[in-house]
Amino acid sequence: MFMKRRKYVGVIGTALFLLTICAPLAGGYAQEAAVVSPETTLDNLMTAYNSESNASARCLAFAEKANIEGYDVAANLFRTVALAQQVRYERYAELIKKLGGTPSLAVEAPEVKSTQENLEAAFKTETYKKDVAYPAFLVQAEKENIPDAIEAFKNALATEGVYTDFYASMLNNMSLSQGLAKNFYVCPVCGNIMDAITVSMCPICATETKKFRRVR
Repeated sequence: MFMKRRKYVGVIGTALFLLTICAPLAGGYAQEAAVVSPETTLDNLMTAYNSESNASARCLAFAEKANIEGYDVAANLFRTVALAQQVRYERYAELIKKLGGTPSLAVEAPEVKSTQENLEAAFKTETYKKDVAYPAFLVQAEKENIPDAIEAFKNALATEGVYTDFYASMLNNMSLSQGLAKNFYVCPVCGNIMDAITVSMCPICATETKKFRRVR
């Protein structure tokens, strides 16, 4: 189901693409991580906690819209990512408390449009987190030598790539999403998602796939 990116895209094309998806994030994720700055890891965990919490709620709202429009597979993908993001924000909450902080959520009302627009928005959000936010958070965690945060951010970085691949594939195959049912599976440790269990362990965090949660 994955759509591989074309390898012949040049450096200039890639730079323009990133500017296109990152600069105009008005609303949604723009408020969650408007500027990635070298904050402390505790600050970054709070940012990630807020980001994933609001993203999870947004995906649930997107799922409802997709069901209304008849895109049932897209709806289930949104619900799957919402659960995966819940796994991650709960993990961040525990790390925040471990570092002496208190998880604090600034709730944002989700902006829901058409399913295609919602998929595009979700793709842009996850691409930003993959290419900008989490790499910066990981660098800071490594500077402070906080192993639990390093592992969490490495896992997040890997899972973001999975989410963007699924969203890109769905955008290219929206007609196949209509009137169909499809199961997805979520790793309860790192938030990785799969559309079929073909291996015994999660390829990101090595959790046994028999522990994955099915979303249907």
